[in-house]
Amino acid sequence: MKYLFFDIECSVVSKKFAKICAFGYCLTDEKFHILEKEDLLINPQGGFHLTDRQGKQGLVLPYKYDDFKKYPTFLDYAEKIYDLLQDEHTLVAGHATMNDVKYLNFESQRFKLPPFRFEFADTQFVYMNYKKDFSRQFGLGSIAEELGVEFVAHRAVDDAYATMKIAEAMCAAEGLDFPALLEKYRITKGKIENYEITQNTSVAFTEYKKEQERRREERDKRKAEFYIFADREKRKRAKDGRLKNKTVCFSHGLETELPLSKRLLSAAYAQGATFTSHAEACDLYVCFDNESGPRLKSVQARNARIFTPEQFSQYLTTQE
Repeated sequence: MKYLFFDIECSVVSKKFAKICAFGYCLTDEKFHILEKEDLLINPQGGFHLTDRQGKQGLVLPYKYDDFKKYPTFLDYAEKIYDLLQDEHTLVAGHATMNDVKYLNFESQRFKLPPFRFEFADTQFVYMNYKKDFSRQFGLGSIAEELGVEFVAHRAVDDAYATMKIAEAMCAAEGLDFPALLEKYRITKGKIENYEITQNTSVAFTEYKKEQERRREERDKRKAEFYIFADREKRKRAKDGRLKNKTVCFSHGLETELPLSKRLLSAAYAQGATFTSHAEACDLYVCFDNESGPRLKSVQARNARIFTPEQFSQYLTTQE
């Protein structure tokens, strides 16, 4: 068996299309000895428009954009790319592979080519299983830095090489070849067929998602209980007090800590406060000191007073 590690760069990406400008790959044997390594530079037949999610300047590719007019088109390279990816004796892998596979879908449709059909592993997903951490995405650069792999980011062939070195490092650490590593973590490879894409999954990831869903449901349950409490207790709100004409809001994290949030809200009501669930409408905002997010930013933008639960409790009991 051979291993094919690949990476794709595009000149433009949208929700409905992408134009591939580079297909980099690193083909190895089962011992990760490099058999072929190449950067296929492709004329995207259009300009380069790379922006971030806000529509501002995005990544800059380490290529001379004007040179791409001289290169073959995707159609010219199609047979080679199909052969590389669809070889039945090759295990295909990328990093955050779903995006690259999606780009292949777009281009095959754009040029009216047959749909791609192959299975693929995702070293980002394998690494998440390896680290037993599904709470965040691990970038190629951060993993490569940890493993001492040097490469030029966003040069497709270098990204493919770094992807290969990451897989090699994990296999070496476990004393396994790549297929056995996938088997150890009970990873099911992703697949593209008939323009449909299925992502990688694993037993551990499935259990993680179930636990996340259980926690979400529990948080929603506690949050609903808090709002029922807030609505019921507001009838007991004092007509006067030091917080009369002041509106209090709690962070979502604090709302679900029921004994604490109920105690603080009752104390605030006792001093005439009004409660709101809308952070942008409050005068006093209470949150844990490690919290962040848009709600806190909206409060900071309005210069509302911000307290930790401990500070707010002290504020309620201190005479000014």
